[in-house]
Amino acid sequence: MTSATLAANALGTLHGAAALSGINPIDPHALIQNARPWALVVVCAIIFAETGLLIGFVLPGDTLLFFTGLLTYTGVIPAPLWLVLLAISFSAVLGDQLGYAIGYRAGPRIFERRSSGIFSTKSVERTQGFFTRYGGLAVIIARFIAVVRTFAPVAAGVGRMHYRTFLLFNAIGGVAWTLLIVLLGYFLGHIPGVSEFVTQYIDVVIGGILVITLVSILVSVLRARRANHAAN
Repeated sequence: MTSATLAANALGTLHGAAALSGINPIDPHALIQNARPWALVVVCAIIFAETGLLIGFVLPGDTLLFFTGLLTYTGVIPAPLWLVLLAISFSAVLGDQLGYAIGYRAGPRIFERRSSGIFSTKSVERTQGFFTRYGGLAVIIARFIAVVRTFAPVAAGVGRMHYRTFLLFNAIGGVAWTLLIVLLGYFLGHIPGVSEFVTQYIDVVIGGILVITLVSILVSVLRARRANHAAN
């Protein structure tokens, strides 16, 4: 079965469930609106699945977090902000830990049999190269890149990254990712007209945020590398 088929099957399953429940898992705004009063539980489950399960790359993690912040401010999600941040951060970190465990225990059996596609040795090798180049910081950077954050913990497990090292950087990345995007949505909700504008142009907004974030991280990494070379 090809990776495209796996993705198609995953999407088909999600849409099939949506037809029964009235919830569209690919539309974050509609998902949260329709999931009340269990919206926070649903959000946490999706965030966990995005990094804890190998089909997580089809799920809308970034936009879901943004709308979670926005709709927490408007009261659609009936929970205090601190609880929202705590629950989602825990789910994000726990999901990555599951991905790491899958890679550590079952990774070779899953990936070594494939020579192409998303679920392949080449995919893992590229991600492992990312880890080799940036070390533990790669775990944090990967959290902010869609699709990559699904496979990064698995690759870390396959590559036998030290467990405590992974746990530390996973916790930092999971909390930072949650705080940045949820709080952005929450505080933008205070500005009149912003919620309507963002709802219409959410993809552009999130894309811009991620580009700025990644550029900042990469600049920091390059400066650190230059400093190390100069010291040597």
